Amino acid sequence: MGMQLDDFDIKILQILARNGRITWTELADDIGLSLTPTLKRVRQLEKDGYITGYHATIDEARVGRAISVFISVSLSTQTDAALARFESSIRELPEIMSCFMMTGETDYVLRVVVPDLEAYRGFISALTQILGVSRVTSSFAVKAVIQRAAPPFPEARRPQLRSGKRKVRVSRR
Repeated sequence: MGMQLDDFDIKILQILARNGRITWTELADDIGLSLTPTLKRVRQLEKDGYITGYHATIDEARVGRAISVFISVSLSTQTDAALARFESSIRELPEIMSCFMMTGETDYVLRVVVPDLEAYRGFISALTQILGVSRVTSSFAVKAVIQRAAPPFPEARRPQLRSGKRKVRVSRR
């Protein structure tokens, strides 16, 4: 699964999750390493798949997608072919912001954004035409309470420099 994360790596992930536009110099200063080892660590985190991309968070309502709907989808059969067909088909529907395969009563949960109820009806019409879809249940989001950019990380301690050098604090009296 890649490298073992240490406190420097965790701190890098925490900082980049909060601010993906931070300069590399600021990031290096914040974690207490020089620029070259910081960049090397970031590139390794990217290579190992811990960092999967950088993006801007878009206000969906401001770009005309004010309605967020969670849609549970059940298929008539759960064969590998049916699941693959459904997953391939929904990739063509740009209103879908995320999709999760589930356990329990429903096979998938989708988060969909649409501008209005007419667009929602059109989306549901397209969704229910996918071969194998047997049941669809929708729940409209009233308000987003929490939307996090990253999962919780173990609390990173202030990393010790590996070279044996330690920062010395000078107190003035």
